[in-house]
Amino acid sequence: MISSGVVIRPAAPRDLEALHALALSAGLGMTNLPPCRDRLAGLLAASAAALAGERKAGSQILLVMEADGENGREVVGTGCIFPSVGGDWPFYSYRIGRLRQTSQALGKVVENTILTPVNDYDGSAEVGGLFVRSGMRGMAGGRLMARSRYLFMAEHRDWFGERVVSELRGFQDESGRSPFWEAVGQKFYGLEFREADRISVGAGKQVIADLGPKYPIYLNLLPMDAAASVGRFHPDGARAHALLTEEGFKFEGCIDIFDAGPTMVADIDSLRAVRDSRVSRVAAIGPCEDGPEVLACIGRAEDFRASRGRVWREDDEVRVSPELAQALGVKVGDHIRHVDF
Repeated sequence: MISSGVVIRPAAPRDLEALHALALSAGLGMTNLPPCRDRLAGLLAASAAALAGERKAGSQILLVMEADGENGREVVGTGCIFPSVGGDWPFYSYRIGRLRQTSQALGKVVENTILTPVNDYDGSAEVGGLFVRSGMRGMAGGRLMARSRYLFMAEHRDWFGERVVSELRGFQDESGRSPFWEAVGQKFYGLEFREADRISVGAGKQVIADLGPKYPIYLNLLPMDAAASVGRFHPDGARAHALLTEEGFKFEGCIDIFDAGPTMVADIDSLRAVRDSRVSRVAAIGPCEDGPEVLACIGRAEDFRASRGRVWREDDEVRVSPELAQALGVKVGDHIRHVDF
């Protein structure tokens, strides 16, 4: 398991090179973590502006995971939150539907599955861009980052609307080929998947809107491998899917327009980390070996910090382990939000 000294905090300009290194190792399909220094610098600036109050639709808040490394504290993971999506650049999805047609003359009924372009999730929040350095996987780092985003939402509840979505990266084969993109996107945009992936953030989405299909797509007209990839997540996404489901997300039938990965949806107030977390005063700092392990956070905006550790609960107060207190920088008398990890 990952050590209790790992901290989730908002990204800062000094994290640029570390984020670039993470992006290079992430591969295709991580549209919120582009492997380009200029674009990452732009995202860092936009994130700082959003934390300072400029939260227009599509603004992205970047969080990083920081841990002890060979050279001191290192950034080993990242994740992001969009307070709302859509606005200037509509949030496009395909909704999976059924079309049933009957011929009285032939006495025959035909039912087809169709994909219809929609903007159903405009105005919702979005969480995405979760990536943890390979050496840290299997140590609950993904769970720590994922759930910290929900605690951030609980601490800043007035920044968000009612719903939150998360797009899981769609299926790719072992060579990185997306069957759905080759069957649909490539024919409309005339781009390779890598290039479309590069331009799909921010203003690039307008290209998708301008050139994309305007009418429903019949699934039975697609090659079998493309049809089979609809609603299927990337082989590396099984853990992310499990975390989302455990937190309360559901698949409601919408997919990503690029790679057909599933869009998971939840009511923010029903997320476990939001619904079950509570705020307590720190009454003492001391050993808590037998206490429950919690995810805890403190601070707002750029001062937000989250980490995991042990506490003892008593009524509306908690005793916090020294390790967790150091990670969060809390002292007696402070208030923390916490939920079982």
